[in-house]
Amino acid sequence: MPLRLLLVRHGLSSFNKERRIQGRDDLSNLSEEGHEQARALGRSLQDVSIQAVYSSPLQRAAATTASLLETQGGQAPDPVFDDGLLEVDLEPWSGQTIDELMQGSTEAYKIWKQRPMELELQRRDGSSYKPLPELMEQARGFISTLLERHPATGNDTVLVVAHNAILRCLMLVLLGEPDHGFRRLRVDNTSLSIFNIRPGDNGPQVQIECLNSTTHLQPLPEKGKNARLILVRHGETDWNKAGRFQGQIDIPLNENGRRQAAAARDFLKDIPIDRAWSSTLSRPTETAQIILEAHPDVPLTQIDGLVEIGHGVWEGKLESEIREDWSELLDTWKRAPETVQMPEGETIQDVWARSVRSWGEIAGELKPEETVLVVAHDAVNKTILCDLLGLTPADIWAVKQGNGGVTVVDIAADPGQPAVVTCLNLTSHFGSVIDRTAAGAL
Repeated sequence: MPLRLLLVRHGLSSFNKERRIQGRDDLSNLSEEGHEQARALGRSLQDVSIQAVYSSPLQRAAATTASLLETQGGQAPDPVFDDGLLEVDLEPWSGQTIDELMQGSTEAYKIWKQRPMELELQRRDGSSYKPLPELMEQARGFISTLLERHPATGNDTVLVVAHNAILRCLMLVLLGEPDHGFRRLRVDNTSLSIFNIRPGDNGPQVQIECLNSTTHLQPLPEKGKNARLILVRHGETDWNKAGRFQGQIDIPLNENGRRQAAAARDFLKDIPIDRAWSSTLSRPTETAQIILEAHPDVPLTQIDGLVEIGHGVWEGKLESEIREDWSELLDTWKRAPETVQMPEGETIQDVWARSVRSWGEIAGELKPEETVLVVAHDAVNKTILCDLLGLTPADIWAVKQGNGGVTVVDIAADPGQPAVVTCLNLTSHFGSVIDRTAAGAL
């Protein structure tokens, strides 16, 4: 078992409701709705054993932590309140409404929304500072201390309750600080994000198991004013279950895979879907068709560019069989996938090029009001998500894609901004906030 981090944003606060800037000032209280959101999340975590709890000391986070822990029956430890989890310092803006800020500090607010690392503000004592670089340094310190207290070999599950900006910064530190990453992520009130951390040869290996899950409140976070893409991995196959390398051999869904697709269908049944795309292989095509049973008038288009990575002569083999003849190459695939040419197959760069191109072609033709479905494969989805998160082909192991898992990407309203990974790998429609789908063999 890896070290598991449960990252939670505080519930709806009085300032959230009034659309006011909160920042580091402790002027905002947790609303009654926020308390109930926290309790709902707590109930969804009742089957998860928690070994440590850390919370921001600001009252909206501390109250969220208290309400969440009420549901744990005394099984969770007392929280540690840590200043390393304080929210971003926006001192001259604190208490202002968004509308007031947009009118009175138009250019500075534009920088915050478009180039947040460059924003410079002036404190009341006249000193200048850059809020986000300061917060990133704070996040580095918190992660460093956390990993000293809870090593990746320790198998702990650690709950962290904090705020929007500091949580994004913690995630970016865990992911190696990808360029322009702050605006690529979304963190809603009482959302749950799960990061798994394992020991590695060159430091801890980090995996996003899920991001910004609010399924304890509603299926998906609210859609904005621009187009939305729902990315799903196909349901389970017998080869996924056995751990065989599947690749481009056309293995169908098994019965559990069809149940997973049906669960995704029910999960998405009330979400408007306008169009759909899938890989040409049968397992994503059937997954898409089952999901679209709840949307019978939606057309489905198949695309070769979304076909799974070609594993070449490894296809159909168990990892143990591959190790007999390609032990060193298999180890390299696990350690440095960007350097591997599959025997008679593809590189991860090959898959990246065609999958990201296909994704871009789909996204490029969407109207702002549209929501569309895309169903593909493990490696394909991982390359698309790594690209969206600002990561590289070396980082594909940092993204988990469970069979039947649901990911949401929203196109930014500002054409100069990257798309937002609104939520990633939701699998609660299978009965748990923890992804317990088959690991597969990628």
